[in-house]
Amino acid sequence: MKVVIVGGVAGGATAAARIRRLDEQAEIVVFERSGYVSYANCGLPYYIGGIIEDPKQLTLQTPESFFSRFRVDMRVLHEVTAIHPDRKTVSVKNLRTGEELEESYDKLLLSPGARPARPRLFGTDTERLFTLRTVEDTFAIHRYVTAQKPKSAVLAGGGFIGLELAENLQKLGMEVTIVQRPRQLMNPFDPDMASLIHAEMRRHGVRLMLGHTVEGFEDGEEGVKVLLKDETPLTADFVVLAIGVTPDTRLAKDAGLSLGIKDSILVNDRMETSEPDIFAVGDAVQVKHFVTGEDALISLAGPANRQGRIAADNICGGDSHYPGSQGSSVIKVFNMTAAVTGINETAAKRAGIAADAVVLSPMSHAGYYPGGRLMTMKVVFEKETNRLLGAQIIGYEGVDKRIDVLATAIHAGLTAEQLKELDLAYAPPYSSAKDPVNMAGFMIENISKGLLREFHLDELLSLPKDGSVTLLDVRTEKEYEHGHIDSFLNIPVDELRKRFSALDSQKPVYVICQSGLRSYIACRILAGNGYTCYNFSGGFRFYDAVINDRCLIESAHACGMDQ
Repeated sequence: MKVVIVGGVAGGATAAARIRRLDEQAEIVVFERSGYVSYANCGLPYYIGGIIEDPKQLTLQTPESFFSRFRVDMRVLHEVTAIHPDRKTVSVKNLRTGEELEESYDKLLLSPGARPARPRLFGTDTERLFTLRTVEDTFAIHRYVTAQKPKSAVLAGGGFIGLELAENLQKLGMEVTIVQRPRQLMNPFDPDMASLIHAEMRRHGVRLMLGHTVEGFEDGEEGVKVLLKDETPLTADFVVLAIGVTPDTRLAKDAGLSLGIKDSILVNDRMETSEPDIFAVGDAVQVKHFVTGEDALISLAGPANRQGRIAADNICGGDSHYPGSQGSSVIKVFNMTAAVTGINETAAKRAGIAADAVVLSPMSHAGYYPGGRLMTMKVVFEKETNRLLGAQIIGYEGVDKRIDVLATAIHAGLTAEQLKELDLAYAPPYSSAKDPVNMAGFMIENISKGLLREFHLDELLSLPKDGSVTLLDVRTEKEYEHGHIDSFLNIPVDELRKRFSALDSQKPVYVICQSGLRSYIACRILAGNGYTCYNFSGGFRFYDAVINDRCLIESAHACGMDQ
């Protein structure tokens, strides 16, 4: 059996190694148009910032090491220019010599990945405009930064690459601005959770221009002008386009393979395309979202590697199936960690799912053990069934392990209530006897049983201030004096039973505290004494962060100011 693989990075390299492990006799040829195989896309910004010092660390394998171990013919700087399904061959161009050849196959695997989106904007031919997708892109930016010593950069786009690159450039001493058309960074997060990411970026001096549209670029003596719609242009020493990626599927399209969203390659759960003996994996393929079952494009290394393994199994006569992508991801944001899995509340409602969410702010480990840090968790679930839909966590230590537990729970089909039953490891330096994941389960169980009624930020902002409801803040007097919401009466939770006379038992009570715990206790006290009570999800700390972020974005648009 002869297998030809187009693309030698995540999915393609994984498939090649797996095929060899399953079939020692197979002939395996990989064509990679760049000069590198099996490289770490996710590490590229950290080489530019100097955190990864040796460029060799970016490549997990070389063509020589791959051949030595797996006897795979890795041909770099070879571009496949056409696929001929009728005669089971591909046309290939040697980019070193210009020579063209035709290679036959028994099985063909496409792993072309995605290319940086380059919208039709004026001035994209400037030499000081970069993209970041390949090792060559990384070296180009690194050379420019090393030689020119730029003092400023504009990043168009606020996704994973944009944030990671912003941090690394800022640490090199540059003034960094992120311009993003949506009014938030990191779209996998809900806007309220994204506000915590915004605050961390601003804390480290990154200028955010959210809700602004880039219209083009102009070279000038002082740098590159970034032209914005209805705004004064920005000027920087260089610009990086990081506005997302587009499936690189020209080959598949020209060969007549069936296509899906944004011309992605349609595959079944065996990673088979519409043409016999042609498989496809990675960023170029359309998948099913594991949570919603909807068609999706999810460009992440983990799914690409798993798809490569599944395709390899099936090429070798197996019967492996891909269950769908869940979108689990994590990112370092300066001193913080932000992680997500499944779908967020915004996406759930857009998909027509009746969703609810709990927001909590637990410590990373036992409060009495030194060094604990707060994290903010948002767990999204379906109202009627308590089906787990997704989770978002932003904090410091322990964020990554909690998101992985929640990702596993979603994949295993656990309900949100069942989170309370998970037997998770505990020692004071690592967790609490009631782990944050367990706490989310307790809260959702209380909602399910009617012991907890919540209200959220949008509901808070629309609450009547005419005295028809009671607005109650149960924090201490000092906390209340340090900052509070207008019209909220302050009665500390420990004084509540003594001061029922200040409350009207005929009016519903909406309660807030710093994190949501004391207000829940207050609600149980009030409910036990005949009151109808609602607890604010997330607490005052969360409210304050989200509202401050909204005000910064709105005032910047109103006044033309920096955010």
